[in-house]
Amino acid sequence: MAQEPSPSPFPEDFDFDGFLRDMMAIRRRMLADLGEEDLTHLKKIEGWGRAATALGLATCWIAPNPLSMAALSLGRSTRWIMMHHVGHRGYDKVPGVAPRHTSKVFGAGLRRFVDWHDWMIPEAWKYEHNVLHHSNTGEEADPDLVERNTRYIHHMSRAVRWSLLGLLAATWRATYYAPSTMEAYLGRQGEKPSKTRIALELAKTGVPYALVTFGALPLAFLPLGPLASASALINSLGAEVLTNVHTFFVVGPNHSGDDLYRFDDRPASKGEHFARQVLGSTNYATGGDVNDFFHLWLNYQIEHHLFPDTTMLAYQRMQPEVRALCDKYGLPYVQESVWKRFGKMAKVFVGEAKMKRAGAPRPQQAERPRAAQVDIDLPGASPA
Repeated sequence: MAQEPSPSPFPEDFDFDGFLRDMMAIRRRMLADLGEEDLTHLKKIEGWGRAATALGLATCWIAPNPLSMAALSLGRSTRWIMMHHVGHRGYDKVPGVAPRHTSKVFGAGLRRFVDWHDWMIPEAWKYEHNVLHHSNTGEEADPDLVERNTRYIHHMSRAVRWSLLGLLAATWRATYYAPSTMEAYLGRQGEKPSKTRIALELAKTGVPYALVTFGALPLAFLPLGPLASASALINSLGAEVLTNVHTFFVVGPNHSGDDLYRFDDRPASKGEHFARQVLGSTNYATGGDVNDFFHLWLNYQIEHHLFPDTTMLAYQRMQPEVRALCDKYGLPYVQESVWKRFGKMAKVFVGEAKMKRAGAPRPQQAERPRAAQVDIDLPGASPA
């Protein structure tokens, strides 16, 4: 029996051209406002992360303690903020930007160890996130579609499903994101990479991170005694768990919940693509550098998916204007606390809630696509 098309979330007379035109006007004003203030702001946020790392290192040898764990974790999460915005070419257009804060230099080559030393390599993350996720948000070709990625656990007992959610939250950068980005990156030419090749490439990236984070760091404190070195190791391990939980808590709910849409077809136009970014994304509480810093600037997810290639400060400036435009066109602009959004994502994750669906039916696929046809000219949808 043929699957019935999912109902369209848009009224028949929705003005996609007008919505696109008005969004592009916001973009033009945003680009005109970019300047020294954006660079000063970027350096401030980078400085906060470095200060957190310094505090964590200064206290990690004393004894296992939550202050050191939290500070080291915040420093690692801040490097995620930097990679997310710089890697999206967010500062490439800012007059006077230093080369190290451009997408072609930040995290490239050996600078990976300075700018964003993590379980995954920047090139793989850029392809999986910038190209596949942003160009196919909420579609079958989106590698980060939570509801689809977790369907294999939905038949398990409730205790197991919720336990798996907790386990993933504590480990996800190594157990999910690094393998997912590497698999997508290796398969970008359309050929599915073998599990052996994926494992070998992951070892090249993960082993150096583990050696530095859990080997070199505690050994640096060995001259202060074995207890100092052991304390540094424990604090670094604790920081790793906190970094995973923190990033998972703000990343996971961005496109998941029973009030957000997933799509069974491609958008028919650039205007529809922009409108879908609103329907398939959610914001958290926005405003103020401290609030936004602890949300890792992922609280502007709607604006980010409309305009991926801009600065953190630009999101603060444009957010009220974007929301007003969505209200004008009758598009639901979902914004709730990260706590409520995590609860909604969690229910989708364990199979106790379903997302809204829209678009034409597509054949069921045993394996998710490893590459996607990017057929709409999108800002920021580039691995470069």
